[in-house]
Amino acid sequence: MRARQAGQRVALVPTMGYLHEGHLSLVDRARRQAEWVALSIFVNPLQFGPSEDLARYPRDLERDLAAAGARGVDLVFAPEVAEMYPHGEPAVVVVAEHLQDRLCGAVRPGHFRGVLTVVAKLLGIVRPDTAVFGQKDFQQSVLIRRMVRDLDIEVEIDVAPTVREADGVAMSSRNSYLRPDERAQARALYEALSVGRDRFRAGWTVASDLLKSMRAVLSAYPLVKVEYLEVVDAETLESLSRVSPGCVAAVAAYLGETRLIDNVVLD
Repeated sequence: MRARQAGQRVALVPTMGYLHEGHLSLVDRARRQAEWVALSIFVNPLQFGPSEDLARYPRDLERDLAAAGARGVDLVFAPEVAEMYPHGEPAVVVVAEHLQDRLCGAVRPGHFRGVLTVVAKLLGIVRPDTAVFGQKDFQQSVLIRRMVRDLDIEVEIDVAPTVREADGVAMSSRNSYLRPDERAQARALYEALSVGRDRFRAGWTVASDLLKSMRAVLSAYPLVKVEYLEVVDAETLESLSRVSPGCVAAVAAYLGETRLIDNVVLD
């Protein structure tokens, strides 16, 4: 790789494409940490369940290449499934044991097995000095950091703050699925999390009280069907009864057929 020959730091921004400003902000952050930035685009079949949205996940490679080029990405790696998994589903995968059974992992069996496996492959292929991920996928970032630490993979994992729309909705490729009425109510997730954070800042430390205040917000939006709402330890992902600084409030909910996630750090 020319960058390595020139002694430059290399950063990787892994994505599934259909780039939005959230992804591109990760590129900007990566550029501040490295002279050479690679961005991967790969819709990874290993992390989708049988009834999930693999087939309809939004894709537009031409648009993504233009956006990445305009942001100064040095290399876009956009492999086909057969390139990433030339022998079919891999016989050796990365499993995070109990950490993957919490939050999203509890309702998406096998999801994080697929995520960690593909991230390990991407890190092995690109061999970056640093890799940049978004805080919106909070559990994913926790598991990737643990994988890198526990398996002695020589890469820095940087987690960037969630980028939001004007009404607070976390930017996501899946937002494109939402009907106008669903999009209008998607703001409920961040609104509820913000109430929980404000209550914590006001001195509330009993998790059940915080959760009750957040559920009250969500219940005012009839299109929002909550899958989980929890306050967890930022390292172990265990649910808490008492809350301290650095813990995380996390939510997953459906609006119609679209599943959205969000979280805030209670600081």
